[in-house]
Amino acid sequence: MKVLAVGAHPDDIELGCAGALRAHALAGDEVTMLVMTTGDRGPQGLTSRVREQEAAAQVLGASLLWGGFDDGSVPVGREAVDVVDAVVRSFAADVVYTHAPADSHQDHRAVSTAALAAARRTSRVLYFQSPSTTAFDPTVFVDVGHTVQDKLSALQAHWSQVMDCPMVDLEAVHAGVRYWGSRARTRYAEAFESPRFLWRLTPAGADATGRDALTEELDLEALQWR
Repeated sequence: MKVLAVGAHPDDIELGCAGALRAHALAGDEVTMLVMTTGDRGPQGLTSRVREQEAAAQVLGASLLWGGFDDGSVPVGREAVDVVDAVVRSFAADVVYTHAPADSHQDHRAVSTAALAAARRTSRVLYFQSPSTTAFDPTVFVDVGHTVQDKLSALQAHWSQVMDCPMVDLEAVHAGVRYWGSRARTRYAEAFESPRFLWRLTPAGADATGRDALTEELDLEALQWR
């Protein structure tokens, strides 16, 4: 499976779905992170936010791409959609994680809109929560019991934000995954809204595409009537 996570700033993806991304990587899935800005208007440490994001991606076992937009100015419209669309197409993403649309930060809202538009042919789209999300009613949960420490380690790589940004609180993050775990009837979980999530159940004896002998027979019968 090919997994794409799209975030507005360094650390957004880690806050929202780092546990799930690490779980994907451990399962053998190919994971790519697309960060649309370098977050240069946020708190800065001795190490640049670009270097912090690179270190966090390494913790998660993910590839890293940059969108190239200015912090605070991700456009709403075709320009941002084209950037995400190019990655979705070239990477052939099977699932896309991105910001929940109800958010007080304009970059988060713009990225959510762009990612959904770019993923118009993708059957699985998951919205993650951020500290500035204003409404969130999740229906999909990912068990991160075995990756919660990786999530915290990835966030610790964003040292400038952990030290200087009150919205990146590791204790609150830990409490959050514990809360969502309780909702999901497990210990630790990340939570997601979903505008579209296809669950493909492959019959026993089917090939990698999910087709089996009965399907092939029915297809042949349909062709005879055309």
